[in-house]
Amino acid sequence: MGGPSPVYRMFNPPCHRGGMKWGMIITLGALACGIGAFMPNGPMAPARDQSANSTIPVGFDPATADAQGSAPDYLSGEMVLQQRQDGHFYASPTVNSVPIEALVDTGASVIALTGADAEAIGLNWDQSDIGIIGRGANGPIQGVQVRLDTVQLGNFEVHDVDAMIIPEGLHVTLLGQSFLSRIPNVEIANGQMNLSEY
Repeated sequence: MGGPSPVYRMFNPPCHRGGMKWGMIITLGALACGIGAFMPNGPMAPARDQSANSTIPVGFDPATADAQGSAPDYLSGEMVLQQRQDGHFYASPTVNSVPIEALVDTGASVIALTGADAEAIGLNWDQSDIGIIGRGANGPIQGVQVRLDTVQLGNFEVHDVDAMIIPEGLHVTLLGQSFLSRIPNVEIANGQMNLSEY
């Protein structure tokens, strides 16, 4: 075989320091190169919700969501995430009522779902839905822009959350700013990430 695919290289660039070979560990720096620099190019073809057999809206505008009667966010209490040995924070959010595992990425503009996680929560798309949805430091990012009904982490539940599906090349879902920015207080100190309502 000829080595890693171009998509793998986009999200896992080679590391030339210290003799390390292809990125076996996804780092926030590499993710920031691929996803964190995400700049939307406008709405793409919608993904379909298999569970409801309906279309999930794209191009979500938070400014108009409340006027359209979306459910209010529920933000209560405090949650503490511990930094793992790899230096990252991980969480187990529930997305559209389905639990998944995610890397908490404060540098990602939106939630970025792996293809497997998107399928697990009932999102469906076909090849014609996939397009360039942004540009990162390593080139174009291909995927599908979607809006999630709910994302819940502990006692924090937010509605109508921007996300994108990255069908190939992303190995862990990223919990980005489209969720984190709606938590009133997020602080990182001493190996802990604290999310709180105050």
